[in-house]
Amino acid sequence: MARKVVITGLGATTPIGGDVPTMWKNALQGVSGARTLEDEWVEKYSLPVTFAARVTTPASEVLSRVEAKRMDPSTQFAVVAAREAWADSGLSDIDHDRLAVSFATGIGGIWTLLDAWDTLREKGPRRVLPMTVPMLMPNGPSAAVSLDLGARAGAHTPVSACASGTEALHQGLEMIRSGKADIVVAGGAEACIHPMPLASFASMQALSKRNDDPQRASRPYDKDRDGFVMGEGAGALVLESEEHALARGARIYAELAGTAVTADAYHITAPDPEGLGATRALKAALFDARAQAEDVVHVNAHATSTPVGDKPEYTALKAALGSALDGVAVSATKSQMGHLLGASGAVEAVLTALAVYERQAPATINLDNQDPEIPLDVVTSSRQLRGGDIVALSNSFGFGGHNAVAVLRSH
Repeated sequence: MARKVVITGLGATTPIGGDVPTMWKNALQGVSGARTLEDEWVEKYSLPVTFAARVTTPASEVLSRVEAKRMDPSTQFAVVAAREAWADSGLSDIDHDRLAVSFATGIGGIWTLLDAWDTLREKGPRRVLPMTVPMLMPNGPSAAVSLDLGARAGAHTPVSACASGTEALHQGLEMIRSGKADIVVAGGAEACIHPMPLASFASMQALSKRNDDPQRASRPYDKDRDGFVMGEGAGALVLESEEHALARGARIYAELAGTAVTADAYHITAPDPEGLGATRALKAALFDARAQAEDVVHVNAHATSTPVGDKPEYTALKAALGSALDGVAVSATKSQMGHLLGASGAVEAVLTALAVYERQAPATINLDNQDPEIPLDVVTSSRQLRGGDIVALSNSFGFGGHNAVAVLRSH
């Protein structure tokens, strides 16, 4: 029988909190992290969207000046979150050959890449920093976390758009189950609040254009939703074999009971309108977890607030859970912190682990007029979850047709 995998450490830096306790408190209270951007490049490029959700605590306030200078912002966020998760786990005196990292990103070091391009054009090749490639490469976050923690069993980088963070959990689970590692630090990081991605997402009509009311712009399931809000940050979870965790008397937040990854093979950006790939992922994840639909009490939904994205997820949940979906507490936390792209799955898994551990579902904000075609039981103010053995789902779906689902069970 495959080894059980448990979650023993949590870390995050997000638009609603620079650490896990602050993020969790604000998630329960329904705080929005969206703000008007004050950067001069907003006006310089006449961007049609002038707001986003930045981290509340700049990484430069947590890392040393030397560390920060040698990392792209995405890597900075990863290291901040991973260090918090590691400290939270209480791990020490480990076999570093049995420690691995799986840290995802959707886009990677775009600030480094585009800054270096500007330098090359304006000042010539001699002024391009020698650290440019290590800083821009998508595996920068996983490499930095591996170096920081001394993880020698592997350092992996899932890159699957908005499903990346949950795919990192999937990979971590499989590494521990297969015996290739005893501990995996899994997570995701993203730092894309930059004029080019903002212009591109706006051009494809993916971003909300509520420039006059940023904090109410992200409104999953609302009839008036008009796109997502760009966010940034990182989330990290320490995964550990149950045997290893129990032997050292670790606090266990939840069991990572199962995961699944599928592909739509439908369209490069649009989800399958019938949610067929997402349905397969949900069913496969539940099967992997040896869980029944009736066990599920909570879902942290992907729920980006796009007109075309929210409904297929409901369709998939209904197909996978059937009548058991009635009364399942659904939280759409992107309403608060925006869409963190490759980091979103990891941050939302942190929230899901806390929901299972604390028996509370975080709030969904800005749901004023629920779309009648999406009749979910949405948590609009934090809600108590029942006692006993419970199961929660964390869903992530990304451009390219990537679907990833994590199943967390109370321990």
